[in-house]
Amino acid sequence: MTTTTPAPETETSNALSLAIGGMTCASCAMRIEKKLNKLDGVTATVNYATEQAKVAVPDGVSVDELIAAVESAGYTAAIPRPRNAAPVDGDADELEVDETAPLRTRLYTSLALAVPVIALAMIPSFQFDGWQWLSLTLTAPVVTWGAWPFH
Repeated sequence: MTTTTPAPETETSNALSLAIGGMTCASCAMRIEKKLNKLDGVTATVNYATEQAKVAVPDGVSVDELIAAVESAGYTAAIPRPRNAAPVDGDADELEVDETAPLRTRLYTSLALAVPVIALAMIPSFQFDGWQWLSLTLTAPVVTWGAWPFH
């Protein structure tokens, strides 16, 4: 059995991340990875779940070439900004927005309405005449408004 050892790199390489947009499946990630790896000296791995590409780039390859390679495959690429970074060029429209805030509000409201329903259904001493109607009234917003983004 023979083993091969990789040839030592003659150029120094830099590691960077690219934010990839437009991927819809794992084969998209593989397509981007193949495109990037075709560039001389570039070693890339693309993660579909995080929409990130980790790229080891030799000194002769620019970031613009990497972005052009990804865009030639039909996707978008950019260097990700740090989460708490200030907007570039004073652009106030690019402020970081918490995208999960509306979902968190729905969760807490649905939780507050669902706990009494569960208590009424599980503890017989809490049940009174017509408790099912109260449960229906409290459950309707949970099922409709609370779960709207998921339905």
